Amino acid sequence: MIVELVRLLITLALMAVGYKVAPTLPSTDPDTAQALGAIIGTGTGYVVGGVVGRLFRSSLDSIPKSIVARSTGPELFAGAFGVVVGVFIGFVIALPAVVFLPSEIGVPIAVLVVLMLAVAAARLFAGRADEILAATGLRRRGGLVSRSLSDTGFLLDSSAAIDSRVLNISRLGLLRGRVWVPGFVIDELQGLADANDSDRRRRGRRGLDVIEALRDLPEADIAVLEDTVPGVEEVDAKLIAIAGREGLTLVTTDHNLSQAAAARGIEILNPFALADAMRAPVAVGDQVHVSIRRAGTEPGQGVAFLDDGTMVVVEAASSLVGENVDVEVTATTRTAVGRMVFGRLVS
Repeated sequence: MIVELVRLLITLALMAVGYKVAPTLPSTDPDTAQALGAIIGTGTGYVVGGVVGRLFRSSLDSIPKSIVARSTGPELFAGAFGVVVGVFIGFVIALPAVVFLPSEIGVPIAVLVVLMLAVAAARLFAGRADEILAATGLRRRGGLVSRSLSDTGFLLDSSAAIDSRVLNISRLGLLRGRVWVPGFVIDELQGLADANDSDRRRRGRRGLDVIEALRDLPEADIAVLEDTVPGVEEVDAKLIAIAGREGLTLVTTDHNLSQAAAARGIEILNPFALADAMRAPVAVGDQVHVSIRRAGTEPGQGVAFLDDGTMVVVEAASSLVGENVDVEVTATTRTAVGRMVFGRLVS
């Protein structure tokens, strides 16, 4: 559409130029000269207008690759503001053409200048939506917009979303930069939330709740990444590809995904490992109050979890699933995925 508009305006302008200029040339028939001038101007304008229109469209298409992210509410608001600014600047620039040139020539040129500047300004302002909103003090849904350009960014995995400790990490200001949540991760969590299994359903809902809570934190700059990797179906492979391509830090508690991403040179932030390194370990002889969640892999064992997610294997507790019990810690061990606690029921 933009090519046709540019071509039409240039064709009208050059047609008018040919019509006005032709009679001034040596000719025995001014009427014939005017007709030929108009025809030549129209043909030239059609060709030149098509070339200019395509070049202009190519320039517009290159803008999103360099500065425009995804079209969301803030981008649309900034783009609309850009249209107003572009029209104003275009009017100022085109005013001499309207005043000093004949109306047949000046008006198409003025309209062309205003149109091109308005469209370019809309694309440019949409790409700088964060800076424009930050300058006005407005808020993006889910938190403040970035106050300055940043080379840092994070890509959130579903396992990290399910692990609520990412909220505390964000509150502490450790997630400096934008946190991107891929759309396919949200779809994965939605699938878990709709599952028939109660445990999977609980984990999916918790992940969605954590993402919503992150959006409401003033410290967080979180946005949905509507992007994918063509030809790649596995979620983990998509995360690795996007993190590597965009230079993002992958936030995940998935041990296998962490190892695969680290092997490809991707920075990893594991909330589970961070919390495990910072918290005081449970010592042998301590008593903890836990809820037995399920039976263990060994006969008679019950499995519970501490508030921070540490697994507690309890002897002779397989028949107490769903009950709250006091457990004495008999041993602790560190595994590849974190700390594990063993205990026995307090009689």
